[in-house]
Amino acid sequence: MFCPKCGSILLPKKEGSKKALVCSCGYKNTELKDTRINETVKDKGQEVEVIDDPDISTLPKTDAKCDKCGHKTAYYWTMQTRAADEPETKFHKCEKCKHIWRDYN
Repeated sequence: MFCPKCGSILLPKKEGSKKALVCSCGYKNTELKDTRINETVKDKGQEVEVIDDPDISTLPKTDAKCDKCGHKTAYYWTMQTRAADEPETKFHKCEKCKHIWRDYN
């Protein structure tokens, strides 16, 4: 509930055997009804499936030279590996030898 005078949230306070809702501006509501908060949890739905090894056939390709075999085409994906204010890390996987390396640029 909110204060009708200033709009601030009313805080519960016990005065003797009675309970009241009071505001910092001085407003006081002593006419409390049996107020309860009911919470219902909706169905969570299906769970999110986490895939550790990405399906290569769905990844985009780019021109990137593999340091291991020298092949010039690689699959790539990005992942947030550092703090949120840092740029994401780009991973490459060689199309030929499947060597994986990181690109921080």
